[in-house]
Amino acid sequence: MRTDEDIKRDVEYELKWDPDIDPSDIGVAVKDGAVTLSGFARSFRQRRKAEEDAARVRGVKGVANDVEVRVPLIDKRPDPEIAREIVAQLKAELPDAADTIKAVVRDGDVTLKGEVEWDYQRRRAADTALRVNGVTGLTNQIEIKPKV
Repeated sequence: MRTDEDIKRDVEYELKWDPDIDPSDIGVAVKDGAVTLSGFARSFRQRRKAEEDAARVRGVKGVANDVEVRVPLIDKRPDPEIAREIVAQLKAELPDAADTIKAVVRDGDVTLKGEVEWDYQRRRAADTALRVNGVTGLTNQIEIKPKV
């Protein structure tokens, strides 16, 4: 069985070598194999990547992601602007399903609603929304409804 110190070292190493995140503001604590991430990230995507990196480490039994998203002032955008960009990106990424997906934005938190035929469309819609600057959170409520 791996010690908490070994797990902590490996999680910190994973965070350090992931080019998609900045680990300088993320703290790691481990107790009985449960990892707690704390601190700040510059985007919701970075927050999620840190969680994925920690979960990937051998010996981790669970991850509590307490990382807070703090969007830099230069990336702060009004909700209508974020919603318009998400709609435009969805039309480019998923032209067949974009009309059935609605994006609701409140204080940078995005909720995707609607119906799609395939799970890959649901996942791609979430990934597309996360790439938009200014997004601080995401809830994916898109339902999968296959056509007969």
